Amino acid sequence: MSQFGNFHDFCRDSTLPICNLFVETGSQYTLEKQCVLEGFAAGNGRIRNLGSILICAIAVIFAGLLFWFSERKRAAVGRREMQVLLVAYAVVSITEIFSVGGFLTDRTVLVWFSAIHIGAITATCWLLLINAIVGYQLIDDGTPLSIGLTVASGIVFLVGVGFIAIDTGFDSPAGEFPVTDRSTLKHYALYVLYLLFPLILVVGFFILESVLVLGVLRETRPMVLLSLSAFSFAVGQIFNFVVSVHLCKATSGKIDGALFESLFTLLAMICLWFFWNTITEDEWPEDSINHPTLMSEQNYA
Repeated sequence: MSQFGNFHDFCRDSTLPICNLFVETGSQYTLEKQCVLEGFAAGNGRIRNLGSILICAIAVIFAGLLFWFSERKRAAVGRREMQVLLVAYAVVSITEIFSVGGFLTDRTVLVWFSAIHIGAITATCWLLLINAIVGYQLIDDGTPLSIGLTVASGIVFLVGVGFIAIDTGFDSPAGEFPVTDRSTLKHYALYVLYLLFPLILVVGFFILESVLVLGVLRETRPMVLLSLSAFSFAVGQIFNFVVSVHLCKATSGKIDGALFESLFTLLAMICLWFFWNTITEDEWPEDSINHPTLMSEQNYA
């Protein structure tokens, strides 16, 4: 039997936002976890994924810092587009706190945050590819046209994928995107838009950037940072989809792979920003010429 579209095994072994759309007490969706993430006691309740909450909070701070550093790179190619990507990553991190944090008890709120999280993931991966395309200067970066297309296309994916997720989560009789097979949690649309399509976008980004650096710029040093970014991202996914259940069992349900997925995704974004930083200029040449210190030195000479 084909496993294409099935989320049952993923949700059984890992902590994913999409699983919140399928599991509901008293419903006909059934899911038996191999290891239940218990987390840590907090007052009268429990915070099941404290590690991911802390890492995501740190990620939002780093996204803000990198946004500010990007603002100072006045002549950098794709500066505004990179800032849009950082905002999208911050949205992913904020919604991840609520979708996989394990402290929300109201399912309606949980479904909304999970749907926005899923939509934001797809939109962020799309914006990642857009940033790679911007480097080829097919249209002038930083212009209203470039920024408008970047933001508008990102919103389309956020709203579109988010709508499908919300429709699935509330499972209304008039819903357009039901679960095809409830025993295996088969959902073709979200399987493509949440898992396969983002993966294709990420791979496309790394291929385009590699061609740009090696073929166009003819540089090799930036590839170290790009490779570290790709490696960190891959390690995070391995923790989330492969190691998670084993880590959960080893720690008696205290933590699972979601914590390390958040951590390595943050490291991947930091390496990615520094990669972009190495292949762009900080300021225009005339800015350096007109710098007060340089001007005084020239006058002295």
